[in-house]
Amino acid sequence: MAVSSNTGQRRARGPNDPGRRDRIAEAAIRIVAERGVPGLTHRAVAAAADVPVGSTTYHFATLDDLLSVALHEASQRNIAQIREWADDLAPDADFAAELAALVRLQLDSRHSATTAAYDLYVAALHYPSLRSASAAWDEALAEIFGSRTDPEMGRILAPLFAGLVLQASLADPSPSRRQLEAWIRRAMGGSPAP
Repeated sequence: MAVSSNTGQRRARGPNDPGRRDRIAEAAIRIVAERGVPGLTHRAVAAAADVPVGSTTYHFATLDDLLSVALHEASQRNIAQIREWADDLAPDADFAAELAALVRLQLDSRHSATTAAYDLYVAALHYPSLRSASAAWDEALAEIFGSRTDPEMGRILAPLFAGLVLQASLADPSPSRRQLEAWIRRAMGGSPAP
């Protein structure tokens, strides 16, 4: 049995540790959030997951495999969060205002997860094996936003949302919720709120 340096509790190895693969995947996402894609190594992930390096290479033989699982996991989490957000909206909610609030949420309380997801999403430009997860994210956004507007508007709002989150992450100062709402209203064919 291995002793976790983080908790002092014993962790089972091998078949008695069925959560190991998931911990490794979670650690890969954390490493990308903290260090970016270039910082993703089997050693770094093993240390973050508190497992031997051999475990990371057993479950994910290559760095491409680690990148792929990290992107798929991050994408699925983000999709689930946005579906939950959409499900919680009142039927008569002001969608432009709510979408602006969602952009701010990605920048504020979900910043670390957003950074990891975007790093991994952009990595798909260089790693063709990641493109299916990136496409699934795009499709899910279009479907979720389209369910609140219409399918065509959903296809417009999905890249707008992704672009606003990315641009606002880099901007100094970052746009306010009110500014974001005005831009979203304009994209939706309306005039900005007064």
